[in-house]
Amino acid sequence: MAKIKVTQVKSAIGATKTQKRNLEALGLRKLNGSVEHDASPVILGMINVVKHLVKVVEL
Repeated sequence: MAKIKVTQVKSAIGATKTQKRNLEALGLRKLNGSVEHDASPVILGMINVVKHLVKVVEL
């Protein structure tokens, strides 16, 4: 399965509860924080909810 790198590029201030929970579930705690995940349908769905707050790079 492909690996992806997710980086938070915008603040979660003003985001909805669902968006904040998705960021936490992805492992993103701080601005400019990065995590690597497998590109599973579950992870891609979570990224889709917060796509305006993160940057995704395929590894």
